[in-house]
Amino acid sequence: MNATLEGKRIAIVGGTTGLGLSAAQALVTRGAWVAVSGRSPGSLERALSLLGERALGLVGDATLSGSAEKLVAKLVETRGGLDGLYHVAGGSGRSWGDGPLHELTEEGWSRTLDLNLTSLMLSNRAAVKQFLSQGTGGVLLNMGSVLGFTPSPEHFSAHAYAAAKAAVIGFSRSLAARYAPDNIRVNVIAPALVETPMSQRARENDDIMRFIHAKQPLDGGRIGLPGDLDEAVCFLLGSGAAVVTGQVLAVDGGWCVSEGRDW
Repeated sequence: MNATLEGKRIAIVGGTTGLGLSAAQALVTRGAWVAVSGRSPGSLERALSLLGERALGLVGDATLSGSAEKLVAKLVETRGGLDGLYHVAGGSGRSWGDGPLHELTEEGWSRTLDLNLTSLMLSNRAAVKQFLSQGTGGVLLNMGSVLGFTPSPEHFSAHAYAAAKAAVIGFSRSLAARYAPDNIRVNVIAPALVETPMSQRARENDDIMRFIHAKQPLDGGRIGLPGDLDEAVCFLLGSGAAVVTGQVLAVDGGWCVSEGRDW
C-alpha cells in the first residue's frame, strides 16, 4: 500500500462510474477509505460491489444543495473525519442546448453551469466547512478540462461547458489562496478526451477520432482511458503532494502541445 494514502478518508462526488469509479478503485487499493455518490442506484450498487469493504456510498444529485453534505457527514460518522474530496460530477449540456454561442440556449447555459460549476461549489463548500471544523486541513481536487483553457473550435464548441471548466480553475485557485493558511490544498486535474459515457458522440464520429489521433499523439494517438488519471489523482490527494496547491495538471495525451493536424 501507498503510505501517502494509507487511512485517508476521501469523498468522491460522482464516484460511481467512469473517472470517479476508476479513481475510487485506485484509492482503496492504496489503503484509503472512500465514500462515493452518484445519481443512479444501480451504478452505486455496482460500484460498492467493486470497491468492497473500504467503501460506502449514497445516491445523490450533485446539483442539489445538501447532497454533498450528506456524503461528507456519512464518511465523518463512519470513519471519524474527512481528509479529501474529489469532485468528478459534471458532463455535457448539449442535450439542453449547449453549443456555439450563436446556437446556445439559455437552458443549455444554466443547466451546463449547474452541472459542472454549481455542483462543484456545493461539494467544495461542504468539504471546506468540515476541514475547518476539524482543524486538520484537507485536500480538494476538482475536475476540469483542457477545453477550459485550450479551445477546440471545430469539434468541441460547447461554449457553456468551456466557460464552466474555465471557471473551475479560477474558483479553485481562489480557494487555494484563501485557505492555504488553514493547510487546505486545492488543485485541478484537466483531462482531454477520455472514454466515458460523455464522450460517446465524439467516439462515434470518424472525423473527430482522426483529429484525436493527432491531437492526443501520446501512446499511439489513442483516446484517454479513466485509469490514465488515477496516478495523478492519487498523488494530488495524498500526502506526497503536501506542498502542492493552486495547480492545474493536464492529463491530456499531448493535447495542449499538439495542433491536431496530420501534416
